Amino acid sequence: MIQNKEISEDKKYNKLIVVLSIAIPIIVAILFKVRLDFELPVFLPPIYATINGFTALILVLAFFAIKNKKIVLHENLMTTAIWCSAVFLVMYVLHHMTSDSTIYEGNFRALYLFVLVSHIVLSVAVIPFVLITYVRAITKNFEDHKKIAKITFPLWLYVAVTGVIVYLMISPFY
Repeated sequence: MIQNKEISEDKKYNKLIVVLSIAIPIIVAILFKVRLDFELPVFLPPIYATINGFTALILVLAFFAIKNKKIVLHENLMTTAIWCSAVFLVMYVLHHMTSDSTIYEGNFRALYLFVLVSHIVLSVAVIPFVLITYVRAITKNFEDHKKIAKITFPLWLYVAVTGVIVYLMISPFY
């Protein structure tokens, strides 16, 4: 009986998860084509790279919090990680709406492109995983939450860490 209630609670969010999982990448892609006629400060890329770094750190801290049964701390850290990712995305899109893309001109172009492409692809792919994992937590469907969190955590951590790596690799060419 409880299991059915949890499943129906999850299903209430399914349409929203699908819409957001499709809409976010499409909106970001569209906004990348929009050019705003002003320049944002040059210090923004290190700030949003730092936000990615904080997101990675928060994810690891949240992992250890839940392993140590510190549930409220885990919840707070995960909510913070979601907000950090959202703030990062807004800053990143604004940067690209106001600045030309920087071309990597270093000796490790193939490595840079691999990291960049895997980062971009997985940053889109992780959206539904994060949303589903979050919904399963807020609907108290903890059994299914744990199952998908085992996939979401490494994907999200990879995206956060590779975001920092991409910045470090491209930053000399700004």
